Amino acid sequence: MQRIVRFILLGFLVVFVLPTLAFAALWLSQERPASWRAADWSSAGLLPPPAEAPEASIHILAARTGGLKGIVSVHSWIVLKRAGAKSYERYDVVGWGQPVRRNHRPADGRWYSNEPLVVYRATGEGAERLIPRIEAAIRAYPWQAAGSYRSWPGPNSNTFVAWVLSQLPEIAARMPPTAIGRDFPVNGSWLARLPSGGIALSLGGLAGLTIGARAGLEVNLLGLVAGVSLAEPGLIVPAFGLVALPL
Repeated sequence: MQRIVRFILLGFLVVFVLPTLAFAALWLSQERPASWRAADWSSAGLLPPPAEAPEASIHILAARTGGLKGIVSVHSWIVLKRAGAKSYERYDVVGWGQPVRRNHRPADGRWYSNEPLVVYRATGEGAERLIPRIEAAIRAYPWQAAGSYRSWPGPNSNTFVAWVLSQLPEIAARMPPTAIGRDFPVNGSWLARLPSGGIALSLGGLAGLTIGARAGLEVNLLGLVAGVSLAEPGLIVPAFGLVALPL
């Protein structure tokens, strides 16, 4: 029995703890803003000016969050634009005041000085048809009340995006493994089907298992995710996220 316990502890150390400590050392070695006031929140230039892209569009973006949380997690948000619109509409959840915010930052703004990346993109008529349903899902988000936000294990900004995606299974997007809160049970069930195919088990976001043809195999322990990705071949390393394998 003691050997089994030691083996489990060793596996936890090698798979979850050591990669997190390695990324923490890398993260802390880089210059970071001293506070949110000193951070850069300006546009990263990822999205074209609306006048240059008149078609409807949907974007999901994510960027590392601030402080020590940035070691293990990203902050994610949704950006919508109807056909011919002169501006983007950004929706995300924050941890102060009313959680759901609209246009409180530039659509593709940096988050605590960290560059965002595009997780999902759709344009054209298909996007135009989906936008009203996305807006309806945003309005129906269950954790709208002030004080309902929890950084860990959720509901947080990543839970918000996961909720919206759960209401539109045809999008079949999968959030980054570093999006802590995405595995919080958005529908109140410990077992759920993935829009991209497969199943996800979650014990309140504290632990879980995901298996699917596109998702691959993911093990979530206290918000840290390890596993193997099939859709984008690579290893999922805690804190680092997806590490692509050379083909």
